[in-house]
Amino acid sequence: MILNVPETELFAKGHRACAGCGAALAMRYILKASGKNTIVAQATGCMEVISTPYPETAWRVPYIHVAFENAAAVASGIDRALRVLGKREEINVVAIGGDGGTFDIGLQALSGALERGERFVYICYANEGYMNTGVQRSSDTPKYSSTTTSPAGKKIHGKVEFQKQMPFIAAAHGCYVATANVAFPQDFIKKVQKALSIKGPSYVQVYTPCPPGWKIDDNMTIEISKLAFNAKITPLYEIENGILTISKQPKDIPVKDYLKFQGRFRHLNDSEIAEIQKYVDSEWERIKKLDETKIKI
Repeated sequence: MILNVPETELFAKGHRACAGCGAALAMRYILKASGKNTIVAQATGCMEVISTPYPETAWRVPYIHVAFENAAAVASGIDRALRVLGKREEINVVAIGGDGGTFDIGLQALSGALERGERFVYICYANEGYMNTGVQRSSDTPKYSSTTTSPAGKKIHGKVEFQKQMPFIAAAHGCYVATANVAFPQDFIKKVQKALSIKGPSYVQVYTPCPPGWKIDDNMTIEISKLAFNAKITPLYEIENGILTISKQPKDIPVKDYLKFQGRFRHLNDSEIAEIQKYVDSEWERIKKLDETKIKI
């Protein structure tokens, strides 16, 4: 037991995740936060494929594999059914999707569930692309990242758009929102537990590096995660009742120190790195201002 974090592993060993998979770490931490009295609805994606090869499963809690687009809709149904049965207070309901199933394909169902006020925690493991199907770009893929559908060519150097600001989109529905990072598991677990205690919808987004998709060494997952945080690329914050609060202050290192270890950014030139740095600085200043002024977003 470390600071009330259970040692019991409800996401069992033997799954098929790649070595160094950040998302697999996130699954472990989610279940440590929620405990055995949990029902999980998970969209198609990496974590479903590696954890439920029929007839086996890595999940030691009730688990439903659902379509790419409807994890939030299924979690809504579970929530309503438990209310009818009079068991809602006894059981945690967690919906899980990757950024493809959250930012893109599942956005409509998620928005609807948040707007209706269904009671469940939606957790997005953000590995910045459609990794399970061959590393295609999603709207969470960073600008200039090379993927199979945004290749780094001579004229166009990877994806041409910056990432969608999904936490702020979720916060616009009035729900509790938090960002997390697998390099800081206690912060992540604490935020999931807080989200579970809220009698309404919550959205938690956790940063989860993908070694094969990002072209990093499989022993660099935690190091890359810490670099992303300290380069201000993945700020840690909560949004509650529309008010943003920064959870942890970064050390303020250059973005290039984060980019240089990843093959997906190997093609970048100095002007593109400078553009990314400018964008990251601008977003960080915006978040800092929201934290300092406590202006409702």
